[in-house]
Amino acid sequence: MPLPSRKVILQHFDMRDLVIAGVIRRVGAFKLSRNRNYFLVLCKAIIAQQISTKAAETITHRFENLLPGVRATAERVQRLPDNHLREAGLSRQKVKYVKDLSEKFLDGTIRPHRMAYLENEEIIRQLTEVYGIGRWTAEMFLIFSLNRMNVMPVGDLGFRAGLKQLYNMRALPTPERMRTLAKKWHPFETVGTWYTWRILDEGVVVY
Repeated sequence: MPLPSRKVILQHFDMRDLVIAGVIRRVGAFKLSRNRNYFLVLCKAIIAQQISTKAAETITHRFENLLPGVRATAERVQRLPDNHLREAGLSRQKVKYVKDLSEKFLDGTIRPHRMAYLENEEIIRQLTEVYGIGRWTAEMFLIFSLNRMNVMPVGDLGFRAGLKQLYNMRALPTPERMRTLAKKWHPFETVGTWYTWRILDEGVVVY
């Protein structure tokens, strides 16, 4: 499904939330990249946990080099020796997580070809059965791999900080307050989230 046009987005937020409408006019077109290699996206998400962006990029590069010239798939990663993954820079815990992710893809717990037909919460349920994947990672997957337009990651600290700044709040918004906003933004919660991120970082978010 194509991304909604700036015209459609503006019409929606002009009626629902003039604060976000103002951000849209300042920032410009809504841009959201899509990565269809679902397995690799989730591997990268696991690798990036609790380390710097630079370290994550380095380890991800080494990880991908373990399979030179071929795409990282669950079958190929499952066959990689644990010590090779450790030598690439993954901790023992992350090796366990990546192998569990591979197993879940192989045993049908995660069925990527069915995801287009599943509700957001069912996808989150499937993904969070993997060791090392929590709700935030699953929500980023919904946004950046599936381009779902109705996702509001209430646990995302950057998003909450952006809302605090945008709406001149005294403190970071509670999940309840954020869900009230979501009702106004629906069905474009992801769009509102994306533009709120732009307040803190002008670069286009990729995942």
